[in-house]
Amino acid sequence: MTGRDVVIASAWFSKYVFPVNRISQLAAALLVFGVATAAHAEAKISKVLPHWLDKKGRHTLSPSLLERDAYQAQLRANPDQRSGIRFDVKWSGIGSELKLKVELQITDAAKPVVLSQPLKAGRRGGWSAITLDGERFKSLGKIVAWRASLLDGDKTLAEHKSFLWPRETPSKKAAD
Repeated sequence: MTGRDVVIASAWFSKYVFPVNRISQLAAALLVFGVATAAHAEAKISKVLPHWLDKKGRHTLSPSLLERDAYQAQLRANPDQRSGIRFDVKWSGIGSELKLKVELQITDAAKPVVLSQPLKAGRRGGWSAITLDGERFKSLGKIVAWRASLLDGDKTLAEHKSFLWPRETPSKKAAD
């Protein structure tokens, strides 16, 4: 190898390695930022699926989503075939005393019906289900709206509500 070859190889090396080095540094910085952001992510409820249950406690007859939706339509149209309702809630959050709460607004009821369930310690998220069935379900009127909340002790971390859930007016918030 001659001196000229070394200069050409050195020029080629610095021309292409410097941008690759910068790209890898940028990728590492984005990775660190992403991990730090994920560690401090807010609690949230991303999805709530209310499912009617039949007399055998099933919400579908097969694992197909199309079949589930068709069976839910059948149960919605035939209240005599229902034995309860289950709320499947997808949540994420961190806390010491996490609890999932679902409130149901019922026709002709002044206060909502409250269902709650403590969440397993150490869980940071996933799917959890709250079921209302039996005599308590049979004694209720028609469910008009619902609100799901993720609590840490008495503090509300996140909530997700149906479209028909009553809005809180500023005067109600001030009274609380």
